[in-house]
Amino acid sequence: MRTAYNVETVRAAERELMARLPEGTLMQRAVAGLAAACADLLGRVYGSRVVLLVGSGDNGGDALYAGARLARRGAGVSAVLLAPERAHAGGLAALRRAGGSVVPAGRAEGAILRADLVLDGIVGIGGKGGLRADAAALVAVVERSRAAVVAVDLPSGVDADSGEVRGEAVRADLTVTFGTHKPGLLIDPAREYAGVVRLVDIGLSLPGEPEIEALQHADVAGLLPVPGAESDKYRRGVVGIAAGSARYPGAAVLAVAGALRGGAGAVRYVGPAGDAVVARFPETLVSDQGPAKAGRVQAWVVGPGAGDDAASVAEVLEAEVPVLIDADGLRLADREVVRGRSAPTLMTPHAGEAAALLGVAREEVEGARLESVRELAARYGATVLLKGSTTLVADSGGGAVRVNPTGTGWLATAGSGDVLSGLTGSLLAAGLSALDAGSVGAYLHGLAGRLAADGAPVGAGDVAGAVGRAWRDVRG
Repeated sequence: MRTAYNVETVRAAERELMARLPEGTLMQRAVAGLAAACADLLGRVYGSRVVLLVGSGDNGGDALYAGARLARRGAGVSAVLLAPERAHAGGLAALRRAGGSVVPAGRAEGAILRADLVLDGIVGIGGKGGLRADAAALVAVVERSRAAVVAVDLPSGVDADSGEVRGEAVRADLTVTFGTHKPGLLIDPAREYAGVVRLVDIGLSLPGEPEIEALQHADVAGLLPVPGAESDKYRRGVVGIAAGSARYPGAAVLAVAGALRGGAGAVRYVGPAGDAVVARFPETLVSDQGPAKAGRVQAWVVGPGAGDDAASVAEVLEAEVPVLIDADGLRLADREVVRGRSAPTLMTPHAGEAAALLGVAREEVEGARLESVRELAARYGATVLLKGSTTLVADSGGGAVRVNPTGTGWLATAGSGDVLSGLTGSLLAAGLSALDAGSVGAYLHGLAGRLAADGAPVGAGDVAGAVGRAWRDVRG
């Protein structure tokens, strides 16, 4: 499992380690990894032109020391000092001893535009509130250059703890981070700015619970429901799907498609699209008597394409089993009813739906995804899966937020969310917790999207059809 810790925890761990090591040892561990990553990206160090953007903190010191190492290997290294009087003295001396130079302010633009590699050491993980005007001006020049861009620890201008970006920020091809991932490296919009992330182990011991968790194949494989010799369709779990309407029968079909591939033993469908569902999936158990009379289920999915069917949403929320609420169900569900449920509830909004539930603009949710998913989980007393370029899953009781590392932009297609709802609801019925079901569902859905698309446009039905391949890929 990949984990990320907040700045306060990282700082405390660094102080504890530095107290036990000779002075400067921790920085040199970081610098060795940083310089090696820069060399790998350059391919040929000798004769390369490297420009360091140096702020006043330790990130600036890291950039200077790494620049000194590259200069000793034959690179032409020059430093742009944003605060010359506060530049790291040891790092600057090392750069000059190695043959590097300092670029006068008036020549910084030309140096950047001629560079093969720009090393961003402007702001460290403690940076807040965006870049100052002089730094923002340099970042704009970097955007115009053809240089490869490497960020020290995280791109300058992004918030390490939240993933928010306020104003200009460095867009890196590679971010070399030290000790542990920071939340902003895994969460959009900041994740877009980080490029490829390379973690350098510097020996940190990080106590307590991380801020962010990202499941990997092995973690997901350990959570997938696998039938045993004594299993039957009921022991494996039955998921109920209350979805679709006369206007949106396809939502029901796609939700059922996802559910049939999600690990439960049977799928019960309730709603007006029964004929369409049975025509496509004759193994589905169909009822037109409403959720309360549909028969026994271990979990419900309600809302995809449901229109204004508030009665079905209310009936499902009265059930004493886990419930996944999506799409129209989010609009129709009463917050106090959701908060009062004794069984787990999993809500799966996209940014627009989350914004409506929170009473804010969509842009606020997209710009502060971590804060938004936590706020929704707290307000509704539910687990919340916030869909989007970075899918996040937050539990109502707090703790680490899960970030999904799979997916593709091709999943932004009509009906894709309906497949995710059915798939995740089936995992709920198979016995996974709301947090695990949301995390595993998003992981499989994202991987299925990649496999189905293979670099080309894809439909939601294709994504559902690729869930089995994704499942086998994880278990393999």
